[in-house]
Order: sequence, then structure tokens, then C-alpha cells
Amino acid sequence: QTDGTFLADGTISLITGIRTILVDTGGPWDREVLLRSLEDRGLTPGDIDLVVGTHGHSDHIGNLNLFPSAQTIVGFDISEGDRYRPNQLAQGQKYSVDQHVSVIPTPGHTGQDVSVQVLGTSAGAVLVAGDLFESWSDEDTWRDLSLDCAVQEVNRHKALRTADVIIPGHGLPFRVVRT
Repeated sequence: QTDGTFLADGTISLITGIRTILVDTGGPWDREVLLRSLEDRGLTPGDIDLVVGTHGHSDHIGNLNLFPSAQTIVGFDISEGDRYRPNQLAQGQKYSVDQHVSVIPTPGHTGQDVSVQVLGTSAGAVLVAGDLFESWSDEDTWRDLSLDCAVQEVNRHKALRTADVIIPGHGLPFRVVRT
């Protein structure tokens, strides 16, 4: 915006398959939209098995409280109820959810960003990237919002080499074009 503020309109993604997974919950101001969207798909918050918060900003995890029975991953922390599970995300290792879905560490925007990689879709390999990519047209803006530009740039390049479709943290998905 011209006053230096940013619109907090985080992407919310639903992955169905072996488990029902919600990636990012939007901000608290999105509560009714999120609940209505789930209802439109015949789901309630209790039907969600796993919630992944790509990082700890309020426009991405502002509705975590709607999913108390789901396993939760926020950044590098994995919890089930009041118990944290050991994992190797902070050491750069992926966390396999099932044979098609993995949570991968993609820091840079913050120190503990994660993305969700979904393999075997009709669109190919899909990466729900959180703010690793702010939007499809963020070439000039992502650095201003990054905690560590060098690390984020490396992770962006990896994503562009491995994903066919990227769902950014804000805005519409985009297809990766390789030349």
C-alpha cells in the first residue's frame, strides 16, 4: 500500500488424500470465510487431521484454535495436543506426512519457514510455499520482507527446480516454466 502497510490476505490451502491437511489458516479476520469454505466442502474443523502453519505470522496461523484435535506443525515445531514430537526440520530434513505429502524446511522469510510438497497430483509436483514466495509477481518485493535474503534465495531456487506449481503465501497459484 502507499502508506507502507501490507494487506494481510494469506493463502489457505486444503489437501485431501490419505489425510485431510490444511496449510495455513489465514488471519483471525478470516475465521468465518475459513469455516464457510470448509462447510462448502462438507468438512468441519474436526475433520482436519493436520494443520501446517508455514510460519508464525498472524495472517498464516490466526485460526489455529479452530483445530484443537489436529496434529499441528508451525514452522519447525510438530505437536499433537500438548506434546511436541521430535523431528529434524531444524536440521534441514523433511518430515514425511505420507507417501505423497512432505513438510520441508524453507527458511528465509522467517527463521523457521516450512513449505508443503505434494507429489503425484494431476498438476505434477505442487509446493504450498507460504511466504517463500509472497505472490507470483514478487521478484521486486520479497527481499524487503525477508529475514535472511541469501537463505530464502537458495530455497526459492530449489523450489523452482522441483515444483511444477507453486501456491504462494498470498495470491493465486502459478505454474513453473522451465526453459
